[in-house]
Amino acid sequence: MHGPASPGWLLVALCAATGAYCLLRMRSGVEEQRRAAGGEALMGFGMAAMAVPPAAFTPPSWAWPVFAAVFGAAALRALWAARTDAHHLHHLVGAGAMVYMAAAMATAPAHRHAQEGGSGVPLLTGALLLYFTGYVLLAGVRLLPAPGAGGAAVAWGDRPEVARACRLSMGIGMLAMLLTM
Repeated sequence: MHGPASPGWLLVALCAATGAYCLLRMRSGVEEQRRAAGGEALMGFGMAAMAVPPAAFTPPSWAWPVFAAVFGAAALRALWAARTDAHHLHHLVGAGAMVYMAAAMATAPAHRHAQEGGSGVPLLTGALLLYFTGYVLLAGVRLLPAPGAGGAAVAWGDRPEVARACRLSMGIGMLAMLLTM
């Protein structure tokens, strides 16, 4: 995406760390958790790859259509999964946002990638910003501990509060990427 290098590298680190934790969550004994963690790992690593500052690495022109195809497939999978679980609608929006950003980067002239920003459709970008802002605020509230909530020992990959923190991190990362488009 566009913008200064230091925040870009912080975004890469945040998204890559989130993707790595999601890979650990794929070892869970709960099938639905494993499935969701796989999609979230793909999202985290994809966001990390797309957030690498252009001063460090400018992807070849064929990379953006590949990103769009991969996240288009993830969006179709999320749409199929949303038939039985509404949580996958968020995955659908996230994958759709990644397709949108990859398409905007593919169609933007090369000189705009590193200088101006301003790729994409302002109305769609604004709608996605509103959605992810609401998602981040709601995810932040869900991290607050419930009164009297103790907890039994749970495996590291099965801890719901850490999974929520990862989703919050990815939502913040998505906001940052949309803002720098």
